[in-house]
Amino acid sequence: MALTKAKRRQRIKYRIRKKLSGSGARPRMTVYRSNKQIYVQLVDDVTGVTLAAASSKEKEIATQKVNKIDQAKLVGKRIAEKAKEKGIDNVVFDRNGYLYHGRVKNLANAARESGLKL
Repeated sequence: MALTKAKRRQRIKYRIRKKLSGSGARPRMTVYRSNKQIYVQLVDDVTGVTLAAASSKEKEIATQKVNKIDQAKLVGKRIAEKAKEKGIDNVVFDRNGYLYHGRVKNLANAARESGLKL
């Protein structure tokens, strides 16, 4: 029997998470993508704490009338700003089972351009 999209993504996600983990010095930058929104968090897996988060629902991003790819770029810039405020400049990128393409790729590239090392 064929896997559903969600189960397939879950398997890929587990495969990725086996190999990478975030720490206080180099947190894990994890992405969640829904049909309309995109969310990103910086997570310290050692202590189990979210250090910073950004999403397309934040006021300055949500009020702009842009397409979803440009919205992802804005979220990438925003998470890089928040990371700089916390003194974080190096992260491990967790694509969370999504293909590194489209919105996920644009978010990562925008974070890189804003000074975050992935």
